[in-house]
Amino acid sequence: MNQYIGLSFLSKKMRALIYAVALFCLFISFGTVAQTKQTILVMGDSLSAEYGLARGTGWVKLLEGQLQNQGSPWTVFNASISGETSSGGLSRLPKLLEQKKPGIVFLELGGNDALRGLSIQESERNLRKMIALSKQSGAKVLLFGMQIPPNYGQDYAKQFKDIYTKLSQQENVELLPFFLNGVASDLSLFQADRIHPNEKAQSILFKNVWGAMASYQILLKSN
Repeated sequence: MNQYIGLSFLSKKMRALIYAVALFCLFISFGTVAQTKQTILVMGDSLSAEYGLARGTGWVKLLEGQLQNQGSPWTVFNASISGETSSGGLSRLPKLLEQKKPGIVFLELGGNDALRGLSIQESERNLRKMIALSKQSGAKVLLFGMQIPPNYGQDYAKQFKDIYTKLSQQENVELLPFFLNGVASDLSLFQADRIHPNEKAQSILFKNVWGAMASYQILLKSN
């Protein structure tokens, strides 16, 4: 009788051990998946939301294609909304950071702030908070520099442009100096409204972004 009790006891211990090992392996598996499924979160306005373009032709889709072509484990989640301001982006960011857990955050916002005549201080404050929230979540940040025409006033235009350089230096984040570089001065690259880049301009915008991502290349190839 005692022998059978002992065997039963050992059997239970073995079952518990096997269960524990299996559970451990499952956790390791989940951890590996979590590490390989890295995300780039794009927080932008109409310039990143394919406004006026055929779906799948914007610069964000070109970025996705580039990552896939080089076999990168990274994916892109485009949370851009046409008409978005820095205030709107700030209000949406915490939930997106929690849900998507991005490794990199692109901040392409501020242009609509200027078009609406919002204060430089408000735009800077909102963007700074978005940078801080992203960094606190563990994500790296790429800030997209924006500029506005001088008809809004030389002083305002300069102060607006300087926001991005200032934030990049003070918050120690990567900066794309001018997102519309190579596009802004060529009317043939704009839609009829002369505000939104057309499909031909998207490859230029993509190249601007890809060039600014130079410091991320090793990270993007890793899994």
